[in-house]
Amino acid sequence: MRKFFVGVLILFVAILAGLALWEPLTAQAPTATEFRPADVQIARDKYGVPHIFGKTDADVAYGIAYAHAEDDFATLQEVLAMTRGRAGAMLGEDGAKVDYAAALLDVRATTARDWPRLPKDVRALFTAYAAGLNHYADKHPDEVRLSGLFPVTGEDVVAGFVLRSPFFFGLDSVLGGLTGDKPMGREGGPSLDAKGKLVPRELTPVGRDPEANGSNGIAVAPSRATDGATRLVSNSHQPWTGGVAWYELVVHSGEGWDFAGANFPGSPYPFLGHNKYLGWTNTVNRPDLIDIYKLVLDESGEKYRFDGKWLPLEEKRIWLRVRYGPLVIPVPRTIYRSEQGPVIKNDKGAFAIRYAGMDQSAMVTQYYRLNKAKNFAEWRAAMAGQGVPATNFIYADAKGNIGLFYNAMFPDRPAGFNWRGILPGDTSADVWTKTLPFDRVPALVNPRSGYVMNANNTPWVAAGPGDELDAAAFSPLLGVEDDMTNRAVRLIELFEASGQIDEARLKTIKYDTAYAKTGYAKAWMAKLLALDTKGDPALAEAQGLLRQWDWNLDGKGKGDALALMVLRPANGSHYQRKPDPDPRQVLSDAVNHLQEHFAGLDPKLGTVLRLRHGEGAHRIDLPLDGGNDTVRASTLWDVEPDGRLKVRHGDSFIMFVTWDAAGKVRSESVQPFGAATTRPDSPHYNDQAKLFVQHKLKPVLFDPAALKASGARFYRP
Repeated sequence: MRKFFVGVLILFVAILAGLALWEPLTAQAPTATEFRPADVQIARDKYGVPHIFGKTDADVAYGIAYAHAEDDFATLQEVLAMTRGRAGAMLGEDGAKVDYAAALLDVRATTARDWPRLPKDVRALFTAYAAGLNHYADKHPDEVRLSGLFPVTGEDVVAGFVLRSPFFFGLDSVLGGLTGDKPMGREGGPSLDAKGKLVPRELTPVGRDPEANGSNGIAVAPSRATDGATRLVSNSHQPWTGGVAWYELVVHSGEGWDFAGANFPGSPYPFLGHNKYLGWTNTVNRPDLIDIYKLVLDESGEKYRFDGKWLPLEEKRIWLRVRYGPLVIPVPRTIYRSEQGPVIKNDKGAFAIRYAGMDQSAMVTQYYRLNKAKNFAEWRAAMAGQGVPATNFIYADAKGNIGLFYNAMFPDRPAGFNWRGILPGDTSADVWTKTLPFDRVPALVNPRSGYVMNANNTPWVAAGPGDELDAAAFSPLLGVEDDMTNRAVRLIELFEASGQIDEARLKTIKYDTAYAKTGYAKAWMAKLLALDTKGDPALAEAQGLLRQWDWNLDGKGKGDALALMVLRPANGSHYQRKPDPDPRQVLSDAVNHLQEHFAGLDPKLGTVLRLRHGEGAHRIDLPLDGGNDTVRASTLWDVEPDGRLKVRHGDSFIMFVTWDAAGKVRSESVQPFGAATTRPDSPHYNDQAKLFVQHKLKPVLFDPAALKASGARFYRP
């Protein structure tokens, strides 16, 4: 028996050792193309923002990767692990869900096919970026979180774009709904009947998560400026940390690439910002770009009917790598694919998914071409390449042009189907194969009002009353949303009331903290105030505060904290097109929270709403203003043990760009924390936080001469 138990123990230890070692041993890193930069320099300004100088564009991409790794190597590795199907090995079950999605979408097959087809200069850029990451990993092996992750390749970096792109227009909610066997709500765009005819819009659930969707964008033409300048405001609303948190940078190349803006971890160039000639910012749009088909399976479940024939359902076995403590467990899953696209099976059947930009990586070329554009014509030509599946572009340039482009790869859908619901999967008649050209995209260029704006609302009203786009001129099959946000209503109100606009007025507009007494907010407040609160003094007191509230979350009036807390659930439901929550429950929850943690219902807003980051000596804890649908956005928060609301999503990277009457550019910017958000020992961990909460900005030293004169630190990676 003793030998038996010893043998069992040895076997158990061997199994544990195998589970601890198999993942890195089987995860072989590919061979990376060698890249040696000709000349790269990094300069850090007063706030630690990297300015990368290179002889070539590829040199600059190499420097971008190295500088970003200096500031946030941990997050970069998480993004890279996702591109290799190893997020589960690094992050556990949550990461494994991403790995499943990457396998389901066949991301690596797309990049393997597209990589050789990309333009030579684009491949050089991505190869150099990967080399910069590898160089940092070689110099800092103690920071590498996953064995076998390096070296990375340019193709790995492209895979990150292919994987993340569709999740910006709602693919996460579709996958979550189907894998969780949940009811699927109406998709974006106006409702259609079973034959594809337009019907009145209904507020039904679509399952989209507002936590990942947001932003304001503004452009003002010289005709509305007191000084003849053209102005652009980039006001993105993103998470403050993680894989889609903004990272500010400035680049200068000997090949004419000069740009100031911000990117996400894993990108070799900025996604928004400005060069000498022009600039743009982005806001999330929410058209219907995803279609779901219910397949008809045979008794075996291995074939599906399509145009009268039984076709084999493509089937592939995958092994997810899921970390549990020190062990990585192999978990088997099966993925399927049909003529329409990826397939998910659940208790209700088998459902195929088709989405804009599926199986393509052209977005990596488009963003690079936009960065290098020198005039409006070149910029529009880059946009016409239609690599980016969805997102609004708000544009301005040194010549005084402004515009809003409701960019989307609209499926060329045939009439006769309800594209907002579940489609029949047994016919090719509803399987679109093309997207509409760029000239079919809704756009407003140089309107008479002298401004364009978007705050995640319908594009028809981007330039205010009198300059509306004719929605009837665009087919409802496009699925363009007809929603309005409070932010959009307020921006239009403020611009219409402002007359000529100078820089100070534009900043006042951007930092507006008010709610309009219209739309969902007005209706929701009416529901709260109509509650019968007899016998509940606390709820009656809360109603009294809300009646006194001045509809402004500036932290100065009575009831701001209470209004903040009761408006958030209503906005979430409105934005996701869900029914309102129970007003009594929402009011009770807010009252109970304030009484428990603040001994009353009317603490100062800044006492409750906080910017917090770091621990111990590195911790910062500052008051905030605004709400989750105010132009000054404090969108989402976590409730801390002391009852404070720690904001984690909202106003993130903010940039004001001005081209004066002579066409010369200057800009200012700010981030919630600093340039090195995961490096507590860095002086730039939190050094922008005080500016951020005070509605202040710092100068962007876009001119290299101004950068050198400022005493910036130059070094070579």
